[in-house]
Amino acid sequence: MSELTIFGKPNNAALALLGGIEDNLTSTLAGSTGSGNRRISIEGGAFREFIGGKEVRVSEDRAMNVVLVNAAPVSRMFFEGVYQKGKITKPTCWSSDTQRPDPAVPQDQRQASFCKDCPQHVKGSAASGEGRACRFQQRIAVMIESELDKQEVYQINLPSTSVFGDAEGKKMPLQAYGRYLKAHNTHAISIVTEMRFDIDSATPKLIFKPVRALEEHELKAALEMRDHADTIKAITLNVSQMDGVIPAPKAIEAAPAPAPKPKAAPAKVEAEEVVEEPIKVTKKAATPAAEKSDIADIVGDWDD
Repeated sequence: MSELTIFGKPNNAALALLGGIEDNLTSTLAGSTGSGNRRISIEGGAFREFIGGKEVRVSEDRAMNVVLVNAAPVSRMFFEGVYQKGKITKPTCWSSDTQRPDPAVPQDQRQASFCKDCPQHVKGSAASGEGRACRFQQRIAVMIESELDKQEVYQINLPSTSVFGDAEGKKMPLQAYGRYLKAHNTHAISIVTEMRFDIDSATPKLIFKPVRALEEHELKAALEMRDHADTIKAITLNVSQMDGVIPAPKAIEAAPAPAPKPKAAPAKVEAEEVVEEPIKVTKKAATPAAEKSDIADIVGDWDD
């Protein structure tokens, strides 16, 4: 299908459905200022479907067609130690707005008062000596094109390499894709998006492109799920959501620290893919995910 067909004048039915909707989703993508815990992992360079923490399907295809229905702000997590496949643990410190530690992080685990001053934010602070120890990530909620009638939402945790960066021809990370859609005055939720693995990347990285406009009944199904409880759950950074299938670092022995005062145990966090940091970050606080319903506004807080 040609871009002219995708970005041409919407039909009357689509206009009626979209007319009263503020296009926060596309704005978030652009970089402007399921039930049963369904998620899709990109670990190992393959689309892996998990339901309730169990891997139920692995696709051998390099691409997957989805509908983007919602997204969370960019977040970040710090794990002490080095990554060890198959091991599960909760992060030491995390931030839902990338500006300061989340309120749920125990005081004795906070690495700094502000993320910009954190030693784990310094390049080279990772246990491997490359990159930052505290890594950026972003959660999006999608519906699979061929299963729109099921109205099932999947969570995908994107590494920063899939979010930040400029377009290289038709290779567009999430921010660049959002800007592309915004330039065409197109609602992200109104089209089918292709997610494809970038074969030129040494680590799992997704690139995005538009495929086709949704039919009226498909658009209705997507809109019904945009603010559904399953969708909000999928994009919310909730440290109680760890389902036992998340790769985690192997703990590194450290010097003993003074015993902290008794505190409530922190909730667990779901940290799926290891992510890389963007090249450049602006200082702009993100709005909590529950208050944003659009990918472009959220990604926009981190426009390169």
